[in-house]
Amino acid sequence: MSNLDEFLAGERLDDVVFYLSDAYLDDDSRLREVGTETDGGVRLILDGETGRSAFQAGTGMGAMEFAKTAMDADGEIARSLDDGACPFAGDDDAGDDHEVQFVFAFAEAQNEEVGGLYAEGDVVHAYAHCTCGESYSHKWVIGERDGE
Repeated sequence: MSNLDEFLAGERLDDVVFYLSDAYLDDDSRLREVGTETDGGVRLILDGETGRSAFQAGTGMGAMEFAKTAMDADGEIARSLDDGACPFAGDDDAGDDHEVQFVFAFAEAQNEEVGGLYAEGDVVHAYAHCTCGESYSHKWVIGERDGE
């Protein structure tokens, strides 16, 4: 089972996933050495503290500050955590490109006291930044999207 599969199965609740697209990431970035190359970029699965530091180094912004801004818009982020569908894609007349520049994700353990999704199981929180300049979020109960 890959690190991503383990993360998506709720077996790595202390880790975070950080994805940077090739268009956003420098060719000689050190992140390429520690991450896994995907079709469109590099995905890293790191312990929480290291992952937040890598995110800040790679994007110039704090991970949790980014998450707070992205949670204002609901979008669709691929289960592979390296792609998405920007909810702002239909909002512009210029036909601007809408490609994921980077994604940050973490999983939160089931918490019945909080209720809602959290009562149903562990929850993945994923946040993406688009080439249009907007950010968006997507969250789901682990196991709920396994058929994708």
